[in-house]
Amino acid sequence: MELCSVASIMSLGSLAIQRTHLCSLVFRVLPKLLGFNPSSLKKLTKDLHPPQSETIMGTSPELAQDILMDIFATLEIPDLIRAGAVCPSWHSAYTSLQSLELYKLSQTPCLLYTSESAGDSSAYLYSLSEKRSYRLTFPDPPIRTRCLIGSSHGWLVTVDERSEMHLVNPITCEQIALPSVITIEQVKPIFDDYGFLHKYELSWHTGMRAGYNSPSIFDLDKLRDELHYKAFVFPDTSTGTYVVVLIHNPKRQLSFARVGDNKWTWLPPHDLYEDCTYKDGMLYAVTATGELHAFDFSSGPVVTVEMILQMRNVYGCGYMYVVQAPWGDLLLIWRLCEDHDLEPEPGSSVFWNTTKYKIYEFDITRSKLKEIDCLHEHVLFLGHNQSLCLSAEEYPSLKANHVYFTDDNVFWTLRLKNNHRDMGILNLDDNSKEEVVSQIFSNFPAPIWITPDLRKMNVASRVD
Repeated sequence: MELCSVASIMSLGSLAIQRTHLCSLVFRVLPKLLGFNPSSLKKLTKDLHPPQSETIMGTSPELAQDILMDIFATLEIPDLIRAGAVCPSWHSAYTSLQSLELYKLSQTPCLLYTSESAGDSSAYLYSLSEKRSYRLTFPDPPIRTRCLIGSSHGWLVTVDERSEMHLVNPITCEQIALPSVITIEQVKPIFDDYGFLHKYELSWHTGMRAGYNSPSIFDLDKLRDELHYKAFVFPDTSTGTYVVVLIHNPKRQLSFARVGDNKWTWLPPHDLYEDCTYKDGMLYAVTATGELHAFDFSSGPVVTVEMILQMRNVYGCGYMYVVQAPWGDLLLIWRLCEDHDLEPEPGSSVFWNTTKYKIYEFDITRSKLKEIDCLHEHVLFLGHNQSLCLSAEEYPSLKANHVYFTDDNVFWTLRLKNNHRDMGILNLDDNSKEEVVSQIFSNFPAPIWITPDLRKMNVASRVD
């Protein structure tokens, strides 16, 4: 499988150092896979672990391919790629693991960001588990010219300078064009005298009301600043493909398209949506007014909708999220912010500052809602990514009862593109904050959480 930046992921120093590091990983994992008890581990490691000098000379331990594949399946992507380059037998195990689609390890989320020093076509992936960055090269159009409006299941949703959307996997370099923006209900193309697309017309009508203004005309690169809000990519087991859900203006409505569709399908009548999650054919979408709607995608070509919750305590300043919790319930989360100045003075740096989160647990089966003040051994990832709740026990590099957040204010992510980014790690115990990484990133496109994934999207498997 061709990767965007194998060279950078492998660049830990000399090949000898890489092999020593990887052999150490292998021999930490091997005894557990073979079922040895703790008292046997020390002797087994001593018997099997090759001397460092031997490793540096280039001879790696010979293990059966099935054992190597079992070991490699426990490695996160950077170590997996490096392991595949150690020697022919390890490379064979790596390629077999990929071709048989046996590598399904859930990765620790990473921060994807751009930097002027990396050039227009590259971005960096900051690993929370390794506390280091990897440079990735993206296919055209250049990543620094795109808006990032979402990330889910290893895929970025980007908007180019013609306001068209693509799915991009930054690890495999796979790129898939989504249906044209002119197939969205409120968008019409305007052609010049030669028949070339010249501008867009945006209507302001919604499913709740007729257009409250006359249609607006936008240049090709300006529509995205007004239209696009947030997007999600969800596997759809009923069709064997992926559903892309888009929150868009006017009034933050919903449209969706399955990968391979030639148009977007509008989901009226409601609006003011802020976040979505998807499970077992059901799309759950939360509004800024505290309503939770359930869209049934499993009932055929017609998608039905039902309001399943109306929250009373709606906070004025912030954003709403809906998160699938590992234990089965939904989490409804308010991000509370201090609003400094929506039109700051030139040179000012801080406009929007996250101060705390209000978290509610919703039991769907019993329609029961309760406020919780602690996530215990779990963590949240919030921002323009698909909202995540993960177990800190399964991801030891993450801090329990913390929120990892990036900027989610559309004024800053799409319009005021050079402004300060509201992002960090918030401790739910005392609302104290720390940096994810020092400011080494560009403010546009806005940094975003992504969970790396080596799998490609099999569009051909779609059932119409």
